[in-house]
Amino acid sequence: MKYIITTAMLAILAATTIHAQKKDETAVKQMLATKNFIFKAQSVSPQVGGLRQLTSSDYDLSVTNDLITSWLPYFGRAYSAPIDPADGGIKFTSSKFEYSQSKKNKHSWDITIRPKDVSDVQALYLTVFDNGSASLRVNSISRQSISFLGYITENKNAGKKAF
Repeated sequence: MKYIITTAMLAILAATTIHAQKKDETAVKQMLATKNFIFKAQSVSPQVGGLRQLTSSDYDLSVTNDLITSWLPYFGRAYSAPIDPADGGIKFTSSKFEYSQSKKNKHSWDITIRPKDVSDVQALYLTVFDNGSASLRVNSISRQSISFLGYITENKNAGKKAF
């Protein structure tokens, strides 16, 4: 009897997990298709030093059809210092940018964003997996590149974040 109950519970759990994965995959596809998502950074990996966990959930990259807003930290070597020390992270808003998206393989997409109205950031390379996890690499003109690990979520208040 225990065996039957255990088997039934495992079957229900497996069915629920498969359904949740399909739902997640559909939601991720929808967010990418509409260009309406937020990348939430959970850890950062500078070129020098090791992986660091971020303690704040406020670090993100917001993407909409007409606006990119970045509020990310920076750790690493800068080749020129900012005039204002408070401008230390990767903080910008861009309304002029190139956005390209391609299917990398069966379970992931590659997104390249090239801001045209931001002087320091050359490109943002985002890889998104069908379960919502994602990695972001930022290439800069005056700093070493830096990578972030995190996830994407729906952008419910598109374009309303201000500095």
